[in-house]
Amino acid sequence: MCFPCLFTISTAEVGVVEAFGKYSRLSQPGLGFVCCPYEQLVGRLSFRVQQLDVRVETKTQDNVFITAVVSVQYQILREKVFEAFYSLSNPTRQITAHVYDVIRSELPTLELDAVFEAKEDLALAVKQSLSETMSRYGYQILQTLITDLDPDQRVKNAMNEINSSKRLKFAIAERAEGDKILHVQVKRAEAEAEAKYLSGVGVAKQRKAIVDGLRSSIVDFSEGVEGTTSKDIMDLLLLTQYFDCIRDVGQEGHCKTTFVPSSRSTGDDVRNALLQAESAK
Repeated sequence: MCFPCLFTISTAEVGVVEAFGKYSRLSQPGLGFVCCPYEQLVGRLSFRVQQLDVRVETKTQDNVFITAVVSVQYQILREKVFEAFYSLSNPTRQITAHVYDVIRSELPTLELDAVFEAKEDLALAVKQSLSETMSRYGYQILQTLITDLDPDQRVKNAMNEINSSKRLKFAIAERAEGDKILHVQVKRAEAEAEAKYLSGVGVAKQRKAIVDGLRSSIVDFSEGVEGTTSKDIMDLLLLTQYFDCIRDVGQEGHCKTTFVPSSRSTGDDVRNALLQAESAK
């Protein structure tokens, strides 16, 4: 005698039904039934994407122990439900074993610094190895990720110290270069100050020599020409310097016209202004 026993299967799941202990059929999502006691629902499988995090501790080529966390995302293939249910009793342990095998064979060939740079290569190697094996059992490996690489705390402290020392060395070099530039600027400023001081000394000596020459000229002229006063001598010297100045200005290459003031009336001033304006065009 057969009694119908009702059950429900959720969306994205499938039920496995056996009759007298032998695989009979699959039950799709929704309301289902089995003929008790001949049939029974022996299990359910989910088609949702599942994730397994595996922590692997191993050492690198330079003998540094490191813990790697590998996240494996997998899913049951709809066309291989039979293999997924009956081939493996514990698929997570199977996946974990393959992750251990790949990581512990790849990491010892790399130094610690290279491990962080080879995360993508390690994840790809784990995915390829798992895909080849688990596809036969009805599992599809969607993605593998190296989510964490954690060396020993003392190693991390040492790496931080190395990085800090490198940055400190760079800072000292930059500071020395700055001090060098500052020293050059100070020396340049000192040289400019010394040059200005010497230029001032030269100008002062030049003016003193001019004054001494004028004094000597006045004394000699007074002794040689009787009846002359000091004012007459100064007027003569100033006139001589005036003509010398006009001569020097006229000898300049960019000088085209030299106007000598000789105004005797307002008309002369207007005329000279017009001539100067025309010459400046």
